[in-house]
Amino acid sequence: MEVVPENLSIPSAQHVSHSRISQLPTKQLPFKQLPFKQLHFKQSRQGGFTLVEIAVVLVIIGLLLGAILQGTELIDNSRIKKANADISGISAAYLSYQDRYKRLPGDDGPNLAALTSRGGDWVSVTQFGNNNGALTANLNNTWNGGGEHDNVWQHLRAAGYIAGNPADQGAAALPKNPWGGLMGLALPAMGGGLNGIKLCMSQVPGKAASALDLQIDDGLGVSGRLRATLGTPGTNTNPTNVALASPYNESNEYTICSAL
Repeated sequence: MEVVPENLSIPSAQHVSHSRISQLPTKQLPFKQLPFKQLHFKQSRQGGFTLVEIAVVLVIIGLLLGAILQGTELIDNSRIKKANADISGISAAYLSYQDRYKRLPGDDGPNLAALTSRGGDWVSVTQFGNNNGALTANLNNTWNGGGEHDNVWQHLRAAGYIAGNPADQGAAALPKNPWGGLMGLALPAMGGGLNGIKLCMSQVPGKAASALDLQIDDGLGVSGRLRATLGTPGTNTNPTNVALASPYNESNEYTICSAL
């Protein structure tokens, strides 16, 4: 019979079971190794934006909107300045032509040979006037170049006073204005009694028409050297001799005419 030492302890069944179980390999799952606070933080970050992030986005949007509005205002102002310069430039060209040739552009003639014989760009001209000292065209010719109207643009281009092809005729001879409409000439009275030759622009927005009128004249559209006719949006509306019934409205478009 074998004697068991007194100091030798025999592990119980419960102890053996727990010890072996603790030694068994376990599947290592990444999320089980994360501390609770770190796991909670990552989950909350995936759920939405912080107030700071939202504030930064709103500031960026505000800056972009401000830049867009400022850019739009700069474009509007540049178009108004360009229109003012066009009126001044064409007026100067019209007077310079008379000073050089002692005739009215558009009325110059009395036949085509008298013009093409000048050489240069004059050989491309197709229109001539009767050389009677007066231009002939009515208000309905403002945008189609009828009468001696398109003659004016051909003669000014052939003389080198304005850019463009001297051979263009009819509506194709009319220059574009800064708002995409046309520039044309009105000879009879318009706008409630504005006489003499006038440079007109179609499809001018109300805000721009008011600002341009203030730069050139009195800003009213019904008096002075610049008059206006209420237009149909997107259309080259002929000027009429009816005085503008109400002040400029920014929701409307106008045909404006300035005396040269």
